[in-house]
Amino acid sequence: MEALRQARRERRALVGFSIYNLEQGLGVIRAAEAVGAPVLLQAGSSAFRYAGREPLAGLALGLAATAAVPAGVHLDHATDLGEIEACLRLGYTSVMFDGSARSLERNIEATREVVRRAHAAGAWVEAELAGIAGDEDESSGRQATATTDPGAAARFVAETGVDALAVAIGNVHGIGDEPVRLDLDLLARIGRAVEIPLVLHGASGLPPAEVSAAIALGVAKLNVNTELRHALREAVLARAADPPAGDGVAALLDPVIGATRSAAEAKIRAFSSPSASTTGSSS
Repeated sequence: MEALRQARRERRALVGFSIYNLEQGLGVIRAAEAVGAPVLLQAGSSAFRYAGREPLAGLALGLAATAAVPAGVHLDHATDLGEIEACLRLGYTSVMFDGSARSLERNIEATREVVRRAHAAGAWVEAELAGIAGDEDESSGRQATATTDPGAAARFVAETGVDALAVAIGNVHGIGDEPVRLDLDLLARIGRAVEIPLVLHGASGLPPAEVSAAIALGVAKLNVNTELRHALREAVLARAADPPAGDGVAALLDPVIGATRSAAEAKIRAFSSPSASTTGSSS
């Protein structure tokens, strides 16, 4: 949690990268180590459908424990309290409870309980009010439909004790067919209404200048998924088109680690490194 608070104080962002396998995890950790910046491995609910909860969680926790930089493991977009409890028992350092499909009152009630349990386990909690359009696991081209109301956000934060708030300000999961424009005026109003760090989902593909502006207005955590998936896909296709001699696993999969590292390092250097507050508009 201190890394998140420090990021907000220094007007930079902690980057959370969604991972689905060992190669992506290694690439992210190596990128963070190269920059010397903290990072979050997001082994979340949707990725569990691919890799299984315990296997993927164990992999992420092992990578974080042996990293040469501070690395947390984050449960993204959980809607089930049982899943949250299971990940807290495994050792997750933070969880996101997504109660956006509930009424404000029911979301507050459920989030308050998640906060109670997570804090007892030493973890911090991210939560969400308005749903964020798009698919976490595959670019869908959907456009934003809901936005975060600053007044509701102030009430939500005050009544739940949540540590970070995911905002809906025009952002979408994935990279859509049309350019995404963030409502920075709305973000400024939200930032004045609440004092906790804000989280921007769907940071893949956004213009660096817009991301930097969002960070200046209180966003202290960025979620990146699509760009890592694109890096993995391109590396796999390139290797298939030019296969190595023999069947050595490293020769086949090292390109995925390298491509992931390059994509992750670009984001970390731009927005999460100690100098990001002055160079965040670069890519």
